[in-house]
Amino acid sequence: MKNNKSIVHWKLKWHFFFFVIVSMLTSGIFAQSQKRLTLDNVLEIARTQSPQSILAKHRFLGNYWEYRTFKAKYRPALMLSGVMPAYNRSFEKRYNSSTGEDEYVEINQNNVQLGLDLTQNIGLTGASVFARSEIQRLDNFGDTESSQYITTPVSAGFHQPLFAYNPLKWEKKIEPIKYEEAKKSYIDNMEQVYQRAVTLFFNLALAEQNMRIAIFNYSNSDTLYLIAQGRYNIGTIAEDELLQMQLRFLNAGADFNQRQIDLQIQEFRLRSFLGYNDNVSIELIIPSEIPDLTVDVSQALSLAYENNPEILGLERQLVEAERDVAIAKGEKGLNANLTARFGYSGSGATAPDAYTNFDNTQMVNLQFSVPIMDWGLGRGKYKMAQSNQEVVRTNVMQDRIDFDQSVFLAISQFNFQDDQLSIAAKSDTIASRRYEVTKQRFLIGKIDVLELNVADSEKDVAKRNFITALRNYWTDFYNVRRLTLYDFIKNEGLTADFDSLVD
Repeated sequence: MKNNKSIVHWKLKWHFFFFVIVSMLTSGIFAQSQKRLTLDNVLEIARTQSPQSILAKHRFLGNYWEYRTFKAKYRPALMLSGVMPAYNRSFEKRYNSSTGEDEYVEINQNNVQLGLDLTQNIGLTGASVFARSEIQRLDNFGDTESSQYITTPVSAGFHQPLFAYNPLKWEKKIEPIKYEEAKKSYIDNMEQVYQRAVTLFFNLALAEQNMRIAIFNYSNSDTLYLIAQGRYNIGTIAEDELLQMQLRFLNAGADFNQRQIDLQIQEFRLRSFLGYNDNVSIELIIPSEIPDLTVDVSQALSLAYENNPEILGLERQLVEAERDVAIAKGEKGLNANLTARFGYSGSGATAPDAYTNFDNTQMVNLQFSVPIMDWGLGRGKYKMAQSNQEVVRTNVMQDRIDFDQSVFLAISQFNFQDDQLSIAAKSDTIASRRYEVTKQRFLIGKIDVLELNVADSEKDVAKRNFITALRNYWTDFYNVRRLTLYDFIKNEGLTADFDSLVD
């Protein structure tokens, strides 16, 4: 049994020293691949090259081009259209008045058409006005070949829906809100990138701290175990205390192995998030100071209502519900469309001849539809839209209450994090000092192993709690930034260079 204990002891020691030696060699040989990063470094790298920031950019671009499409509907559109050629050779049955019988006649002709259209939508009424210039050539082939030009130098008209839903009117209300929401959402998404970066930064920082604790505890427990063996051999401690020291040493070895794995996992996650390859080794520089900052709840709530995309989203939902009611109302009653066109046209054997001796052309068309019996279909859709509007209003009201509470809780939680961090720092100092005192008293035989183990555990917990308190502070700070889209350290709103995003 003693030999087995000795073998385990030396295996653990060899593993420990192998890790330390490899770490030293690695840091020396591959120094060019090692990056020492502060929290600000990690945030900047995440902003410029993380996959999440790239996705946020392209989500905004999709919304940007949707908004540009909406704006284009209100600008004049010029379209060139044509048909060339439109050749047709077929037989048609026609009545011959000379013989009094039907006969089949060969049709052999080609039609070429070219037109220029200018259109403009009018958002106020949902109408569209248009102007058109057109030229057409018709060629007949066969026994009697002929060519004819037909021209419409200019014609103008309009198309006006009557009593119907006006999509242009409602798009003009909704699309600007959606675009502003998209801009705010992009900044919000970038703040989520920062939050993720902070989490991964301090996860790795905690893993590094745990690794340092594991190395210290292993080395320390090894020394104390050897001392305990000597004291057991001379009869100054009992066997159960020796066994406790041996168990402490074995647990330190197991913890050392586990902390290596945890460190590799957390470094891999941060490295992957930042877009680095496996050849890059990351060492973190933990922030030593925090700003002296207290956020006013009422100011934060006001900023949140002004900047947060969720509030714009709620406003958009109300307008969209109102639009849906307008759609249902427009579909349930009289629908009519008035179209009118006025212009000039001419014809001739040649193109110049077709542009002389113009004749006036007019066209007025009124189409309408009135539901006579639809078994309440239109009225039912209208009532459903009204009911859904009330549901949306109720949900928006509840969402605003929940939003107020989430902002209040987030600010309240952040405002006491500096106290938590101060307590954690003092606890770390006290626990480390207590462990050293307890260790010295154990070495001179004043206390037993149990008290030493308690002091050791409290020391480790205090060191981890300090890193955790730092993580909580910066996580809550960036959560407050995301909710308000405001930097309370610089006292300025969060913005983005949207022009550079669309270049």
